[in-house]
Amino acid sequence: MILSSLFAFIHFLAAFGVAISVVLERVLIKQEISHSQATLIRKIDGYYGLAAVLVLVVGFLRVFYFEKGSEFYFSDTFFLLKLGLFVIIGLLSIYPTIVFFKWKKMENSEYPISLDHNQFINIKRILNLEILVLILLLLSASMMAKGIGF
Repeated sequence: MILSSLFAFIHFLAAFGVAISVVLERVLIKQEISHSQATLIRKIDGYYGLAAVLVLVVGFLRVFYFEKGSEFYFSDTFFLLKLGLFVIIGLLSIYPTIVFFKWKKMENSEYPISLDHNQFINIKRILNLEILVLILLLLSASMMAKGIGF
């Protein structure tokens, strides 16, 4: 019981880490970014990736070992929707992560990092979409927790 509660806590903490990271990236992204801002965004994106992996690993441990069992979860419509939405968020995050990673090469430049207009708009849209999909994921989690869709 205590171990199950601990894993639930870690799962929720990591999920909040994912949400906070995406929102922070969206708030901090600008068309022209100082090197210190770029470093901060890259660190946040790293935490985002770590939190996402933790959500997935701990979530599957909960499904297979600590909660109602995999048969229960994989027959629940909202669990499958939640899992699919999580995958979509992960796929959406690839492009911004690649762009953020490339900023490391520009750290020694004396000029701020400047995104071209299309790249800036695309990253903003992707981050907005990630937030929207995250909200839908939370709705799915709520529905799943109430037994709807089973």
